[in-house]
Amino acid sequence: MKVLGQWDLLTVAGGRDQKLAAIAGAQRGRVARRQLLAVGITASMIQTMLVHRWLHRLHPGVYAVGHLAPIPWGNETAALLACPRGGLLSHESAAELWRIRPPQPSAPIHVTVTTHQIRRAGIRIHRSRALRPRDIRVREQLPVTAPARTLLDIAPDLSARELERALDEALVRRIVRLDEIAEILGRASGIRGAARLGSLIERHPGSTFTRSQAEERFLGLVRSAGLPEPLLNVRVEGFEVDFFWPGHRLVVEVDGYAYHATRSAFEHDRAKGSKLAAAGIATARVTWLQMEHEPYAVTARIAQALVRAEPRQTGA
Repeated sequence: MKVLGQWDLLTVAGGRDQKLAAIAGAQRGRVARRQLLAVGITASMIQTMLVHRWLHRLHPGVYAVGHLAPIPWGNETAALLACPRGGLLSHESAAELWRIRPPQPSAPIHVTVTTHQIRRAGIRIHRSRALRPRDIRVREQLPVTAPARTLLDIAPDLSARELERALDEALVRRIVRLDEIAEILGRASGIRGAARLGSLIERHPGSTFTRSQAEERFLGLVRSAGLPEPLLNVRVEGFEVDFFWPGHRLVVEVDGYAYHATRSAFEHDRAKGSKLAAAGIATARVTWLQMEHEPYAVTARIAQALVRAEPRQTGA
């Protein structure tokens, strides 16, 4: 697999046009001036190609070949080519590439470099001398900070819940382990965000990954009311449930109309409820409208259900 930038070091067969096509094809239609010069395209030729719009300037010394139509990860590729060699996507850009944070369309591209910093429009450049080989990965043929390092980088700028969700996304996707995060925290003394991320993994009870806005809203109500922390999206008696308090033998299902309006969904919900009841597990159901218009009533009902069910005592 070719990694962005390695084309500088390769012998590309063919004439100038073939060489240009080979490099552009490997880099999402983005090329650097130094690459063009390396394959025999002179400065005057580059100027002619710009005039005729065969090349389009994206950053100083970085061009799109042929057109400016959006290409997945094209902006990130161009940003890396515009930075000193050895740069890699980091912070929010790395989090988006790893799919642990939602896209931020208007945000700058974040790049971490190990040499001198430069200024480029639309690129936020960070400098780090503490990167180790284990902190660097390749994804979509782009150099990027490893998931553990990415979480550390984004920790200072996210809310507590946003950071928790990013951590859970990474754990659910199995791209990072808690021990990998602990390892990087062990050498992150003085780095912004290290204390926040460390505190989060120390009290991490398991996944708090939610799959809908309704589930996220309910979790917020539980926490704002100071209720015990439930498990999320776990299997109980062969069924996946939204929220589960194992010590209280209580399940809460958050109903969204789109997922529960069909007859098959209705029958599935009833079968689940019956099996849980037979196992001595109570089920409460909450809807979006209830959370929207009666949030205090919802939390009061769940609190009462938790009080009624005494936590199971472990054996001495």
